[in-house]
Amino acid sequence: MTSIRKFHNSDWSEIWTILEPEFQSGESYSFPVDISEQEAFRIWIEQPTVTFVAENGIGNISGTYYIKPNQPGQGSHVCNCGYVVAEYARGQGIASEMYRHSHQQAVSMGFRCMQYNMVVASNEGAVRLWKHHGFHIAGTLPEAFHHPKLGYVDAYVMYKKLVSDLLET
Repeated sequence: MTSIRKFHNSDWSEIWTILEPEFQSGESYSFPVDISEQEAFRIWIEQPTVTFVAENGIGNISGTYYIKPNQPGQGSHVCNCGYVVAEYARGQGIASEMYRHSHQQAVSMGFRCMQYNMVVASNEGAVRLWKHHGFHIAGTLPEAFHHPKLGYVDAYVMYKKLVSDLLET
């Protein structure tokens, strides 16, 4: 059973063991493959509005995600999230659980929409997951991502409205 809670500073070393290999692979995030731990902390913990961790039944962190406004000012009603699941925990539905949690959190925080700015087209699992959760591809960025094995590949902007106009006053 997975539980999701807010990040605590004591979680960082375990989160870094999840983020570091994901970022170093260079296959799904556009962070430098040699990103420092300090820079990763700034990007994943300090810059977002809030960061969460997913814990398995014995208290190990199996994933993490953040929420932040996609843009300031007039674009701040659209949130952006980043998600990473530990290698050992993939295929267990944790990304879907984190997404459902992030959707609820985003709505409670007043966000109307969710946008993922650069979903790498070759990351078929992520594209399939986000489509399953109601996202659509709002645009294709031709050859926008330099994949270490595949060369230049497309990236998608994926978008989902979170709040129905019928529910708003």
